[in-house]
Amino acid sequence: MSGPRFAKVAEQIKVIIAQMLERRIKDPRLGFVTVTDVRITGDGREATVFYTVLGDADARAASAIALHSATGLLRSTVGKQLGLKFTPTLTFVLDAVEEEAAHIEEALARARELDAAVAAQAQGASYAGDADPYRRPEDDDDRDDGD
Repeated sequence: MSGPRFAKVAEQIKVIIAQMLERRIKDPRLGFVTVTDVRITGDGREATVFYTVLGDADARAASAIALHSATGLLRSTVGKQLGLKFTPTLTFVLDAVEEEAAHIEEALARARELDAAVAAQAQGASYAGDADPYRRPEDDDDRDDGD
């Protein structure tokens, strides 16, 4: 996006599409769709609409088909409401935020389990040598006196 103007336009497109999906698009294939973000190219000719769908893979696939079939109506409504010289083409992309969040949660859970295992293993462990294996300056002074 280039500049604050396109940021405002993207936010307006997001609101318009969300309202249209809620009130006007009555496609039975359309599930519980949430528009998460809209990004516009630097020239303002293309808008990518990111969305999530509540449900399984079948609901996501059916919603993708319904959004694809409603793209023309949504684009014309965006053009009418915004009054732009050129209405950007709309591309709908399923937002992978939920899957990424689940993947991160799984990784954090594995890390917690491994940390707990290491802590349990370290609980009864003892040092192999001295508890403090580093030389101290006072140790060096004792050696110099002995020579």
